[in-house]
Parts: sequence; C-alpha cells; structure tokens
Amino acid sequence: MTVPARAPRPVRRSRRFELRSTALYFVLLAVILTSAGTVVRTVTAAAERRPAWAVALVLVGVGALVAAFRRRRRIPAARLARHAAKALDEATETAVEALDTARPPSAAPPAPAAGPVDARTAPLPGPANEVSADVAGIGYEALDPAEFEQAVAELCRRDGCLDVEVVGGAGDLGADVVARTPDGRLVVIQCKRYCEGNRVGSQDMQRFGGTCFTVHGADVAVMVTTSDFTAPALEYAEQCGIVCVEGRELLRWQDGVGPRPWEAASAAG
Repeated sequence: MTVPARAPRPVRRSRRFELRSTALYFVLLAVILTSAGTVVRTVTAAAERRPAWAVALVLVGVGALVAAFRRRRRIPAARLARHAAKALDEATETAVEALDTARPPSAAPPAPAAGPVDARTAPLPGPANEVSADVAGIGYEALDPAEFEQAVAELCRRDGCLDVEVVGGAGDLGADVVARTPDGRLVVIQCKRYCEGNRVGSQDMQRFGGTCFTVHGADVAVMVTTSDFTAPALEYAEQCGIVCVEGRELLRWQDGVGPRPWEAASAAG
C-alpha cells in the first residue's frame, strides 16, 4: 500500500531588518511632526488676528485628509513628503498674508498747532480746590464741601493759626480742619456746608462730640456751618463745650468784625 506523501508547508521567512526603510520612516515621521508643530503655531498666531483665516485653514486640512482617504491608494514616501512640504509652504504663506493684512496701520503723527504758542503768555493750570488767602467776599453757599473746608482753613491761617491742615474725607472721624492757635491750643473744626433751612441737628453734634476730644485731643472743638443749628444741637454743644459758628457768625468772622472761634471758647471758659 502506497502512502501519499504530504506536501511540505511553506516556511515563512522572517522579514529582515531593513535599515534604509526604517531610517526613511523616522525621517518622514520627524518631518510630519515638525510640520504639524509649525502649522499649529502659525495657525494659532493667525487665529488671534484673523479667526476667519484659521477656520479656512482647518477646513482645507480636513478636506485634504478626506480626499486622501477616498483615493485609497498608496503614495510613495518621497512623494508624501513632497506633498506635506508643499502644503506646509502654502499654509505658512497664507498665515503670513493674514498677519500682514491684520497688522494695524501706523498712527498718524499729531497735527501741528494752528499757530505758535508763546510760553510766556500761555495760561498755567491751577491746583484743584485751591482757595485764595484773601477770603473776603466769598459766597460760602456756592462752594462745594471740599472748597468750604479749604475756605475755613484759610480763615484760620489769616488769623494767625499755625500747622493748619485740611483732613476731611473718608475716615476723618469728624475732623475736617485742624490748626494750632497762636497761643498753642489745638483746634479741631468740623465743617457743615448746608443750604438755608437745612440745620445741623443733634445727631451730627453728638457724632462730632464723641471724637473731637477723646480721639483728636482737641483743646477747642468747633462746628462751623453755613446755615444754623437746632435747639437740641445747641444744648448738647453747650454741655460738651463745643463752639458753634452759624452762618451769620461765619460772615462776621470772615469780615474780621466778629470773634474768632477759639476766642469765643476762651470767653466762654
């Protein structure tokens, strides 16, 4: 009996390591990664200036990938590298054109003055809220609160006070003007520029009375207003030793015919 001989199985040979193909693969991979990084940076810079260009580049890239997949054919590695380099060049040129277009035009130089200006005759800006030392004839009702504080401070300077300072503002704790009288006493003044008919009440007086002596260490505490005081406010001021200067007394002080507030405190004492 004859036994049929079995056909020998084909022996699969292991693929040999090809240095040239491996090196070409890594070179191609490096080119693709470098190109992708350059394109990303360029597209990012262009997107900051012209978002429409960035969207167009993305659409072109997506279309190229879809077309490549549809063709379903092998492209040699060298040809693929040439296509990638060409696409990179086109994308770079497009991004550069977008940046050049988005670059703002240079500012035009300022136009020269209509005519020569003489520095000797040009007006100089004055400091804000500055009140002249000559306080005669000032209409206090026309001043804002900050200007009114400055005017009261000028009255103190005119009448010989030293170290006069306007300290009114947020967190002043009731002190708007502080000064040192010629005989060395510390005067703490609160200024109330009120309209006629709006009188200073007892609450304003109590708040000032709670800080003028204990916090500021006043020897003479003065409340000056352009209007008047209510009866409870005058009663509280008399109990605490606060000098009240209403609108008419303020005008007499301004004209130099009435007593100074620290003199009134000495007379009351």
